[in-house]
Amino acid sequence: MSVIIGISKETVGGETRVATVPEVVKKFKTLGAEFAVETGAGLASHFRDEDFGGNIVSTATDVAAQAQVLFRVTPPSVAEIDSMKPGTILVGYLAPYASKERIAALKAKNITSFAVELIPRISRAQSMDALSSQAAVAGYKTVLIAANACPKFFPMLTYAAGTIRPARVLVIGAGVAGLQAIATAKRLGAIVEGYDVRPETREQIESLGAKFVDTGVSAAGSGGYARELTEEEKAQQAEKLGKAVANCDILITTAAIPGKKSPLIISAAMVAGMKQGSVVVDMAAEGGGNVAGTVAGQTVTVGTATIIGPVNLPASMPVHASEMYAKNLYNFLSPFIKDGALTLDWEDDIIKGACLTKDGQFVHEGVKNILGDI
Repeated sequence: MSVIIGISKETVGGETRVATVPEVVKKFKTLGAEFAVETGAGLASHFRDEDFGGNIVSTATDVAAQAQVLFRVTPPSVAEIDSMKPGTILVGYLAPYASKERIAALKAKNITSFAVELIPRISRAQSMDALSSQAAVAGYKTVLIAANACPKFFPMLTYAAGTIRPARVLVIGAGVAGLQAIATAKRLGAIVEGYDVRPETREQIESLGAKFVDTGVSAAGSGGYARELTEEEKAQQAEKLGKAVANCDILITTAAIPGKKSPLIISAAMVAGMKQGSVVVDMAAEGGGNVAGTVAGQTVTVGTATIIGPVNLPASMPVHASEMYAKNLYNFLSPFIKDGALTLDWEDDIIKGACLTKDGQFVHEGVKNILGDI
């Protein structure tokens, strides 16, 4: 019997992405899988019902009733979990550190849940890494937002009366989002500097044509993330970084850690020292922000600077963001589908590492260490 994968409309306000796209539906079908897609699920992402073929059902309730596997972009509410069939397999963003109630509901309904945030960051899992794919979208968009708000040209411009100097862009954080932001700012012609506390990022920043801001502080951590800095290191970082911040026209910050508060990197004093007309785009706004004065979802003026705190940037580019996310989920699940049947390998490191709940139990030890048992 073929596994049926369900796709419902996303219910979180402002979310425009969809958990799969017609191209990926076709790829799953070559493996023998079938689909149940709610009417209108892809409209906000500019995919019509007919693009999904003969797989459309009327409501989310119909999807939940038919599907053995549910793909999501945003975490389901407790009420949505209650509507799922016991034993359903759920794959998507689940914000595992954010809600004990959600985990309790998943346990109560015997939902086998996989959080894309928990997929191990190992080489074999790169093609499944939704955090990275969506961060690439966000990094790109931060630069476009900054360019739109900046009172200066990004590139050098020669005109009849002389030459306009290019804008100076400083990008803090050289993960996927930060590197995408650096590359995009360079494409637009700006002079770009990049900074990250992880020393191994220097080569990556410089390979994109940007200058590395060296503060003398190294915070190499585990799992691809930076460790917490000591107070002495924070002071040294602030002194050196403050000079770079004062010199830039555009500041883009991207230092966000899933499930944790964003580190405050740019102090109020640094913001006060920025140039007249400077623009800050704080990609970490949803986690509290990297910049003093950031307000999530708002644009505020602090001293001489304009600080923009965008939220859910991938939803502003739903066609490609959805396509990238859908391919991540395909690469996660497709190895376990043969002749239409789904058989999960519980010895697989990726399956084990991404699993949040299974057989009515809360099984992820890393999340348990943060939240306690539920």
